[in-house]
Amino acid sequence: MISLLSKLIALPSPSREEAAAASFLERELRLRGADVHRHGNNLWCAFGDGPAVLMDAHIDTVRPVDGWVRDPFTPSLEGSRLYGLGSNDDGASAVALIDAWFRLKEKKKQDCRFVLSLSAEEEISGKNGLEAVLPEIEAAAGPLACGVFGEPTSLEMAVAERGLMVLDCSVKGKAAHAARGGGDNAIYKALPAIEWFRNRRFEKESELLGPVSMQVTQIQAGTQHNVVPDLCSFVVDVRSNGLYGNAALLETIRAEAPCSVNARSTRLEGSAIDALHPLVERGKALGLKAVGSPTLSNQALCRFPSIKLGPGDSERSHSADEWVDVRDLAKASDIYFKLLDGLSL
Repeated sequence: MISLLSKLIALPSPSREEAAAASFLERELRLRGADVHRHGNNLWCAFGDGPAVLMDAHIDTVRPVDGWVRDPFTPSLEGSRLYGLGSNDDGASAVALIDAWFRLKEKKKQDCRFVLSLSAEEEISGKNGLEAVLPEIEAAAGPLACGVFGEPTSLEMAVAERGLMVLDCSVKGKAAHAARGGGDNAIYKALPAIEWFRNRRFEKESELLGPVSMQVTQIQAGTQHNVVPDLCSFVVDVRSNGLYGNAALLETIRAEAPCSVNARSTRLEGSAIDALHPLVERGKALGLKAVGSPTLSNQALCRFPSIKLGPGDSERSHSADEWVDVRDLAKASDIYFKLLDGLSL
């Protein structure tokens, strides 16, 4: 697994540019005897009979940030730490899921049909990622009964995940010469709206995910220093907590916020799995801690029950000199295998 992950690191695969990584993994899977299907830069393969269970990890990465000291595309093993872009998010989960899938395949009898998915465009929630290939998978393997999404969770079992909605907001003013003190400054008019997003609290709080989170993350206004701006635009990152759908949140925000509000999309909903689901019960029997996840994953695109679980730490994702502890690769494969081996749904 260390060798496979190292080779993946060496193949740059930012979102929408995963072709080289997909071709490499397609060859590797075929060499090991898998019947691989490819849809764009997404790969999937399946075996077994019975209810279909998805085992998904993504092969795309973000682009390297400026703070890298090491070459992000040169894998570097230092002690038990393997450095390189995508090592933690999401290469470690991908290689561990691949290993576990082949171990499950070696067993003579399983009661489920296990579908391994190596997906593209997860980092941008792109429509040419898992969302594009799910209909093909379900047409061939049947409706997906549940899933395991490989993501860096410190090998804890995420049983709930926040949703995401990005809002484009704006406030209009009136332009004037800055020296004359006239006009209606859109920046000043936007301040109460920004404060509204800062202070608004939604009543329902999730035991695992806490309250709905709203953060103003970008502001843009003005054309030059001597013109009173007539438009102030800002972006709000909204993270739902599973107790409010994105559409309901959007309706409330539009009704109350003192600004114009438009959502880029409402499709990335939060998710949660029943505490009595067989996957959760098996995870608890293995001693896995059930947690909530603040970060978005491919779970947001799926409406079947699922958990998120994998090696690595989400705090290291998207950071300079990203790394994963290679000792966790074997641990993750063992957990995936024990979680799914003999699963009955």
